[in-house]
Amino acid sequence: MPKDTSNPISPDEPTFEQALLELEQIVRKLEEGQLGLSDSLGQYEAGVKRLQQCFAALEKAERRIEILSGVDAAGNPVTRPFSDDDLALEEKAGARSRRRSSKPNKTPPADAEDVDDGPALF
Repeated sequence: MPKDTSNPISPDEPTFEQALLELEQIVRKLEEGQLGLSDSLGQYEAGVKRLQQCFAALEKAERRIEILSGVDAAGNPVTRPFSDDDLALEEKAGARSRRRSSKPNKTPPADAEDVDDGPALF
């Protein structure tokens, strides 16, 4: 039987959910304060490893997100990669707020393909 290569995670690495659960358990053990120094250090190191795995998985998921930027003449969605790395934290919050509160335009602008809320979306 051929090996399944659709999952890029190696078999010995946990999924995001498993790593997060393990991280929560490690934090709980450390907060209880019942471990000795060497056990605490071992748990801390394991927690750092799981935290790094979670961040890597989140970054990978972020890179895969696409933004719907319009619709072409045939009615197919036009997407572009999601990347707001250049925005400051305040700008990101403002952009999210504008997306939530924006109302669809009644008449499409001349370059309707570049508009998120064009009337032809739905």
